[in-house]
Amino acid sequence: MNAYSEDLRKKIVEALRRGMGKSEAARAFGVSLSSVKRYAKLYDEGRPLAPKKRPGSRPKIDEDAKRLLEADLRRRPTATLEERREYLGRVARVAVSRATLSRVLKRLGWSRKKDRWERTSATSS
Repeated sequence: MNAYSEDLRKKIVEALRRGMGKSEAARAFGVSLSSVKRYAKLYDEGRPLAPKKRPGSRPKIDEDAKRLLEADLRRRPTATLEERREYLGRVARVAVSRATLSRVLKRLGWSRKKDRWERTSATSS
C-alpha cells in the first residue's frame, strides 16, 4: 500500500483546524482514525507531513556499475551473461547472480537477439 500524499495530509489537518472532528475527517477523507491522529500530532509538533522514505535494501548494482555495464555492452555485444558477471566482479567489485544481471539489463533496455545484446526498439512489444 502506498503512503497518502502530502497534499491529502495537509487537507486533513486543515479540516481539523477548521473544527472538523477527527472521526468525521477520517470518514470524509477515507483514511483511518489513527492516520488522522498521527497527522494532527505531527502538525502540532511542527514536524513535516510528508511521507517518509520507504525502507529497502540498496540496489545490488549502483549507477557506476550500470555505466560500466552499458559501456561493456557496446564494446562487446556478443559477451554472455556469465562473461558480464565476471567483468562486473573484476572491474566494479560487484558480485551478482545471472538472474539479477539479466533483470538489470532488461531494465536498461537491452535484450539478447541472435547471440548479441541489442537495445530494444521502441516498436517491439
